[in-house]
Amino acid sequence: MQPDTTSDDTIIRVHGISQARPLVDGLADIWAEAHPEFTTTAEEGIHHLEVFHRQINGHFRHAGFTLAVAYHLGTLIGFAYAFPCSAAYWYGEELLPQIPAEAHEDLMGLCELAVRPGWQSHGIGTLLHQRLVEAVSPRWTSLLVRPDNPRGRALYDRLGYRYAGPYRNGDETYDLLIAQVG
Repeated sequence: MQPDTTSDDTIIRVHGISQARPLVDGLADIWAEAHPEFTTTAEEGIHHLEVFHRQINGHFRHAGFTLAVAYHLGTLIGFAYAFPCSAAYWYGEELLPQIPAEAHEDLMGLCELAVRPGWQSHGIGTLLHQRLVEAVSPRWTSLLVRPDNPRGRALYDRLGYRYAGPYRNGDETYDLLIAQVG
């Protein structure tokens, strides 16, 4: 697959697991910059970066793991990753009955999408999402977004995602969003 190139020398590359593993530290840096609410102190920042590392390394076990990375003149500026998954795995027991039956099949779980703050609102998130959907080729895609993340929610609304219900993860509650592809 050829990389997408925008007029400002930004390239989106799609990577599988073997190509993604060496990029994890750079992805964690982008994630930390894009999510300052998780890294307000050095101590908390280290904790949350460790959580990010555990999360992505755990997701490598999923068949079809796909990473899209945005580079500007060779520098990492954003990323997104996803994998095909079952509805039971992604939605969980509590939400599964509330999800339309057609959204149970051919599903992509979008785990992370992060763009360095200076590159946000330049279409990078949209390009990353587009490349993941092209690479994974699902009929449905779903993600979690924090209710207090209006910029992320605005992007996902533009991409066609709709609210499907609250998703509880420990003490945190997220908005579960779903979108039909195509």
